[in-house]
Amino acid sequence: MSRQRPYSLTLRLALIFALLAFALLATLGVALYRELERELIRRDDAALISRVDQLRNLLNDSNTLDLIKTKPELFQNMLGNRESVLSIAAPGQQPLLLVNPGNIALPSIQPLPKDHRLMLSDVQHLPGLNGIPFSMVAVAIDSGDLGSLQITSGRLMTERTAVLASYRLSVYILASIAAITLALVGYLLVHRGLLPLRRLARHAQGIGVSNLAERLDSQGAPKELLPMIDSFNTMLERLAKGFVQLGQVSTDMAHELRTPINNLLGETQVALQQHRSIESYQQLLASNVEELERLARMLDNMLFLARTDPASAMRQRQALDAADEVERIADYFEGLAGDVYMHITALGEGVIWAEPMLLRRALANLCANAIKYGAPGSELSIQAVPDGAGINLRVSNHGQTIPAEHLPRLFERFYRVDESRERSSQSNGLGLSIVATIMQLHNGRYRVSSEDGVTCFELFFPGREA
Repeated sequence: MSRQRPYSLTLRLALIFALLAFALLATLGVALYRELERELIRRDDAALISRVDQLRNLLNDSNTLDLIKTKPELFQNMLGNRESVLSIAAPGQQPLLLVNPGNIALPSIQPLPKDHRLMLSDVQHLPGLNGIPFSMVAVAIDSGDLGSLQITSGRLMTERTAVLASYRLSVYILASIAAITLALVGYLLVHRGLLPLRRLARHAQGIGVSNLAERLDSQGAPKELLPMIDSFNTMLERLAKGFVQLGQVSTDMAHELRTPINNLLGETQVALQQHRSIESYQQLLASNVEELERLARMLDNMLFLARTDPASAMRQRQALDAADEVERIADYFEGLAGDVYMHITALGEGVIWAEPMLLRRALANLCANAIKYGAPGSELSIQAVPDGAGINLRVSNHGQTIPAEHLPRLFERFYRVDESRERSSQSNGLGLSIVATIMQLHNGRYRVSSEDGVTCFELFFPGREA
């Protein structure tokens, strides 16, 4: 399949501009043409009526027969050109006078009454010859001795037709020239007007992974491009932040995966260098299983962070009874807490507007973290406290106070307060980052405080109305 060639926006705009200009000028020319045509017709009709009226007055006041016989050239001079026709005749008889230099065939029309006042509407417009219109008027007069006579005067409008044809041609030629000129001017103007866009395109093309911190310059750009520049710069900020986070995650994952893998390789290589007892191999396999479980948990958490769909989480939110949810979590961790002699108290009221599985995952991570780092024999408290805008979930435990400088970073991926990583086999540093992700999906908030041996994690879920 051949690839469709991209069209030129500049050329398209120039052509559209030219077509609109041609249509506008042609429409204006046609309107002026119609007005000129009506004016010329009115002028010619008025001249024809004036001529016939003069003839009628002249023949009524003179000896008609003597005037026709003695001065026929007078009537010829009154007509003025070969396109005019004059006939004076009695009804049903040969014309007393016929002036017809062009041998134009006169149609038979009904003459107007003697006392009728001639008007423009009395002119008869006929098809004429070869498309050239022919106008004529017929009136009756009382000539005295000769009785009633009919004056018929007409004219072939060759001159008017030629003028209108010339004007029509001039309109089309001028409209075409104007359209071509405007197309060229429009092309140059649009091409020049798109210079800032091409400059931005070249600038954007030069931005890559190595210079994601660079931004498009809006200085001197047209105001129509400012929203696009702002949106593009905002996108670059998100990309830069995401790229930095991705690099940090990749570095942290490589660091975290290296420790269990090195442990597995080291222990296995040492075990293969010499024969060992069955008990030693069993201990080695148990240690390897522990490291593999740690890797499995880490990969499972990373997949959870990568696969969580924000749109799906927002669609699947529902109203959950806070008392039932905290009681469910307390029952689930009762056995694990009993192993370290911890007591769980659960108290809650109100409604939580959340996706059920994500809510329970967040609470489970907080409770597992509290049991892991809490003091044996202490109390683990789970509370749900509603307020006007939503509901607060608090998980508190007694244990070692976390220094204040670590609190802002607890929800970062792979971050641990214990630099010695004594408990690295039980923790992969992703539990709290999953909690942060879940709260972001719910447009909620999360915070932690640690004072006087009491550490409290607090999650805020907005209400349905919010």
